[in-house]
Amino acid sequence: MSRFPVDYLDRKPLGRSGEFVSAIGLGTWGIKDEERARTALIHAVELGMNLVDTAEMYGNGRAEEFVGRVIREVGRESVFVTTKLYPHRFRDPERAVKAAESSLRRLGIRHVDLVLIHWPDDLAPIRAQIRSLEAIAEHGLTRYIGLSNFSLRQIKEAIESTTKFEIVVNQVKYSILDRSIERDLLSFCIDLGITIMAYSPLEKGAIVNARIARELASRYSKTPVQIALNYLISRPRVVAIPKAERVEHVEELKESMGWRLRPEDIELVEKSSY
Repeated sequence: MSRFPVDYLDRKPLGRSGEFVSAIGLGTWGIKDEERARTALIHAVELGMNLVDTAEMYGNGRAEEFVGRVIREVGRESVFVTTKLYPHRFRDPERAVKAAESSLRRLGIRHVDLVLIHWPDDLAPIRAQIRSLEAIAEHGLTRYIGLSNFSLRQIKEAIESTTKFEIVVNQVKYSILDRSIERDLLSFCIDLGITIMAYSPLEKGAIVNARIARELASRYSKTPVQIALNYLISRPRVVAIPKAERVEHVEELKESMGWRLRPEDIELVEKSSY
């Protein structure tokens, strides 16, 4: 039996904030055709996939500008915007606030919904990084704060370092081919009400050749992509942010929701080799 109960929600709680976001969102790393991707992202938002993830690192700010153009078309209220700032921005609060302001200018909005430390900075204490992260929220530049690529030890220290705001998200790599967070980090986040945002959930397309995904796809009359994503969102507190540059891919992602793998098939994935 799986250690994790099956979660049937297609809108997942954001930490303990009382707010919910789509179980499948859209990432913006490595976009090749911006015009085609713009059409796809607008279609995703229209379908209710309101979670959009970007970062100042992506295209040296170009991805944030791209998201800003989409926001202007669909309306600010239609998109839950997450961005990530370079770790060195969080070495002091003033630097963090200025970096967030630069991101907002590129996005063309007054605040993001969620800002993350892109990965831990080895050159600054975690307590100092969290103080700088909270400064961004204190200045009204973000509604929520979170982390990315923080280990179990690091996230524990980060939580202990907060003073005014809660950590609502830890964005980490998670897929049916890389289930390392299931060893301890996933359980910890579920227990504390922290949302896991799974990046690279399709392993740059490698999912389509994964034996277990292909086997289950045939059984459910779904695609390997839909099986892979459904497995992730079957976990409590887990959302996934694959990239999509085509409308037909967005349609495929949408069909990852509205159903769930049976518990016995979830166990098959858990027992499968990488």
